[in-house]
Amino acid sequence: MDLSSFVKVLLRHKYTLILIPLATVIITFFLVRNQPDSYLSNAQIATGIVDQSLKTLSASSDMLQDAQVSQEFGNLMAIMRSKKVIDQVSYQLMIHDLTSNKPFRKPSKTLESMNASARAHAVERFTTFYKNRQTLSLFDPDQRGLHDLLGSMKYDDQSLLQKLTIYRDGNSDFIFVQFEAEDPNLSAKVVNDLCREFIAYYSLLVKQNQIKAVNFYADLLKAKEDTLNRRLERLKDYKIRNKVLSLSEQAKSLYAQLSDFETRRQQASKDAIAYKAAIDDIDKQFDPSDRRYVESSMVRLNQRLIATRAQLESANNDYIESSFKPEYKQRVDSLTNVMSSQIGRASDKYITNPMVAKQNLIEQKLTMQIQYDLAKSSSRSIERELARLNVKLTELVPHEAVVQADESAIQIAQDEYMDILNKYNQKQLESTFSVLLRQIESAMPGAAQPSKKMLLVIISGVVSFIFCLLVLFVLFYLDNTIKTPRELANATKIPVLGFLFKLSGASFDLGHIWSGKDNTEEHRKFKNLMQSIRFEIDTEMNGSKILLVNSLAQDEGKTFLALNLAYAYSQVNKKVLLIDGDFTRPDVTKAVNPQYYLEDFLLRNATDYELNANGKITTMGNRGGDISLLQIDSESDIRNKLNALKAVFDIIIIESPALNSLNKAKEWIVASDKVVTVLKAGQTLKEHKNLHINYLKGLNGQFIGWVLNEVAKGQVPADQQG
Repeated sequence: MDLSSFVKVLLRHKYTLILIPLATVIITFFLVRNQPDSYLSNAQIATGIVDQSLKTLSASSDMLQDAQVSQEFGNLMAIMRSKKVIDQVSYQLMIHDLTSNKPFRKPSKTLESMNASARAHAVERFTTFYKNRQTLSLFDPDQRGLHDLLGSMKYDDQSLLQKLTIYRDGNSDFIFVQFEAEDPNLSAKVVNDLCREFIAYYSLLVKQNQIKAVNFYADLLKAKEDTLNRRLERLKDYKIRNKVLSLSEQAKSLYAQLSDFETRRQQASKDAIAYKAAIDDIDKQFDPSDRRYVESSMVRLNQRLIATRAQLESANNDYIESSFKPEYKQRVDSLTNVMSSQIGRASDKYITNPMVAKQNLIEQKLTMQIQYDLAKSSSRSIERELARLNVKLTELVPHEAVVQADESAIQIAQDEYMDILNKYNQKQLESTFSVLLRQIESAMPGAAQPSKKMLLVIISGVVSFIFCLLVLFVLFYLDNTIKTPRELANATKIPVLGFLFKLSGASFDLGHIWSGKDNTEEHRKFKNLMQSIRFEIDTEMNGSKILLVNSLAQDEGKTFLALNLAYAYSQVNKKVLLIDGDFTRPDVTKAVNPQYYLEDFLLRNATDYELNANGKITTMGNRGGDISLLQIDSESDIRNKLNALKAVFDIIIIESPALNSLNKAKEWIVASDKVVTVLKAGQTLKEHKNLHINYLKGLNGQFIGWVLNEVAKGQVPADQQG
């Protein structure tokens, strides 16, 4: 995108850029000159969200996060803008204007058309809706009429919201409310009524939610309490039914008894083994005759000892089964003493072999025998008691599982109950406190605001100017027409030999222009441009003499270029032959009225028209008709005849048909040395034209370039305009 080209477009439309914004400014001035002054009223509401000094026992002591604070303020301001709150203000304003002798606004046509009964009905309905905090239903014809009445007075919610501003001041705890109106009392009333209705509505919502929360937690608390009581009752019934006092204490006692009995069993077993080994060792020290003597002598003593031992064993079993109660221990000790005395009396008798002094060993054996028997008896009793205790412990296991499950359920129910109880107490406490919202600054009738009339006028002019720029830019961006030589060269990648302006005036005489009779500034620049094109073509010809001038389509200006090119060559003393090769549209023939004709020259049937170069410019026309060059003569003869003309003329300029005539144009290209093509500015290179351009590129140096015709004077720099 060429910025300089866009600037040129703006310069061409400079009057549009001036007149449209100027007209917009004038229209805006007349529209806003009677605009009434505006008054702004402000109020301030403290929320208690971030101000800790306003916190009460009902509020949490935890600091809120920034996102939570922003959300809280957003919710409050959304409620203030809600239709339910704004409608309350609308009702009050409408009731005031219907009942007051000094309404805030001039009555609308709808209000003026209402009679007294209609006004009374409207006041009654608005009052009812205000007290009940109801919104108007547009499905009801009567309520729709009330809504239209509000809209006619600009008291409806949409109209009020357009002039209402609600915002939080930075990170403070305050919400600011502003309203702009044409009446200072109206602006103050709207702000104060809005703050009051908002606080009342929000307090009502909070209280209703708190009551709902208290009732909900009360019902939930009762349900949790009933659940806890049922589970406690079920556990109690189970313990009574299964005679379970305290499983943990019972299990602890059984484990202690088992541990004690296990220790005593190990001790009794150890004692039995030790006493048995000692008895066997004593028996080894007696020979068989001594043993028979001792055993025969101690029959009666042993019988008494056996009886006492049986009593001792029975008492010992009772002592073990009673879990070693002290009263049973006394009996065991008593029988032990009796047995000891019996053993002592037996040792006093001379029942041993007089020949052997083994009295002391016999006493030890008797004592050890008794201890051995007691140890064996104790082991059996302890084993039976261990088995009984294990059975009792096994019986406790299923009770333990049931009781633990019930106790776990009771603990969960108790935790839930306590949690709900805490929440219930918290909600009940919160319900006793008032809402923290309060209006700390009331709105007062404000002073008139600076007039925005001039600002609106300036903005209208700036906006219209920017809009014009935008439209011109879009048109420029979407415009892909060829307007300058540079654009043509960039689009086709083919050199541009020059360009021509469109001469002003409906008609002009080229002979007068080139002879100097019409020596205007425009004509001077035109001739300079034409001489520049002639020089570029002469350079590209490089000694060749036959130049073909054509175009992509009709009415591009090839006839105009051919004629002026002939004049330009004649100005530098060249002998010029101009041939009109377009049989379909012989424009050169019509413009010049030539002496010679192409058909006669090619057929050579009229020797009276033999060409000579008496003047600077010789013209050869044609008689027209729907024919082509090769229909008149063969290609070789045409080349020979044109080569013969090279000896007579310095330059031969041929205007051929446009390339869209297909073979008629291409036949002339075969007969020429160089080709220059004229393109009219202001057109796009569409697909069918690109086909002709590709054909020209394929001529292998025969095509020397473009000449851009009818270029707008503002499209090229001044230094390139001749």
